[in-house]
Amino acid sequence: MALARAKRKGIYLEDLCFHCQQAAEKAIKALLIRHGIPFPYVHDLAVLMLLLEKATGDLPDSIRRAAGLTRFAVQTRYPGTAPPVREEKYREAVELAGEVLRWAEKQLKSAQR
Repeated sequence: MALARAKRKGIYLEDLCFHCQQAAEKAIKALLIRHGIPFPYVHDLAVLMLLLEKATGDLPDSIRRAAGLTRFAVQTRYPGTAPPVREEKYREAVELAGEVLRWAEKQLKSAQR
């Protein structure tokens, strides 16, 4: 997540949003691993979240919203395949990914008890 927040001159917002998606993806996969749930090697957060929800029975709406980060996994990584990411979308991506990370960390900590 630190990379996603490292907004500096010359860094494309698309690249930073990619890091947001990756952070959320890894957090969800960590929870899947913790629960012993096998998962496909995909970047689609909705697919991964559905697996988690089926197994645990709970997925907050605020976390479901992060499925929108999936588009940053591939679509925005190649020039000309998607419209440029604007500042507002970048900030939203950082917030969504941060929310997933905080939620996943809380879930992992409570599972250790």
